[in-house]
Amino acid sequence: MTVYEEIGLPRVINASGRMTVLGVSTISDKVAKAAVAGGQSYVVVEDLLDKAGEIISRYTGGEDSCPTVCASAAIALSVAGMISKGKKTIMDRLPDSTGLANEIILQKGHAINFNAPIETMLRLGGGVPVEAGCATEVVVEDVEELINEKTVALLYVKSHHCVQKGMLDLPTMIDIAHRHNLPLMVDAAAEEDFRKYIAMGADLVCYSGAKALEATTSGFVTGKKELISYIKKQYHGVGRAMKVGKEAIMGLLAALEQYENKDKKAEVEKNVKIVDWLVDEINQIPNLKAQKIQDEAGRAIFRA
Repeated sequence: MTVYEEIGLPRVINASGRMTVLGVSTISDKVAKAAVAGGQSYVVVEDLLDKAGEIISRYTGGEDSCPTVCASAAIALSVAGMISKGKKTIMDRLPDSTGLANEIILQKGHAINFNAPIETMLRLGGGVPVEAGCATEVVVEDVEELINEKTVALLYVKSHHCVQKGMLDLPTMIDIAHRHNLPLMVDAAAEEDFRKYIAMGADLVCYSGAKALEATTSGFVTGKKELISYIKKQYHGVGRAMKVGKEAIMGLLAALEQYENKDKKAEVEKNVKIVDWLVDEINQIPNLKAQKIQDEAGRAIFRA
């Protein structure tokens, strides 16, 4: 009997993967032990944020990083950081950013809903979402002609929820941003490669801790040191409503170490074996047809 059955909830068999609606993922004994140890001791939280950022960056290649309570919080805090640039008087009024440079440009096919609209996360940080192009086609001019004195950043969303054709690719979005002296932020919440997007030239990348990492409920943003310094300050502003606990941070750090040494090829092979079995079994049921498909965003995840 699970702990949830003990309080009267039905048993759940997860056949969907790391889904927020099912509790995302499960944590290992190593991660649980680190979270418990973190929760049972005291620490100066700002020191922990700095040290955790330093450790996270070893795994990402970012100049610095900031732990958060989830990937959505990482997005909201990043936006607040880029708008306020750490200035207290602006932080104190966010998410009201009236009269400030506050526009975040994203492609229309990236204006997704992942059980909440991504544009809500931008607004939580004081951002004003500006959609470029059409739902199935965006060209360079669509983005560039929206850039003005109120633009603070460009956002690229890497997700199976996004429109997978007709959108500008990440290198093109990075090029546009940097030619206009703007930062490019990537929402890579469910991605499994924590170095890829920084290496490609993204300025900020937001990840979930509880998805591919199988960490505690957490997330992080990694990237340029100056931008990260602005983001950390938001815990004295809008970030107060989404502060990350010491136990979550310690679980996240343990999960990163664990993930670095994980046999990822074996994990993929295990996933494929399960899906192949499901497909074979379902295809033996009259009037049902199953097939194996790869994740729409190109990750090494296969589904029946």
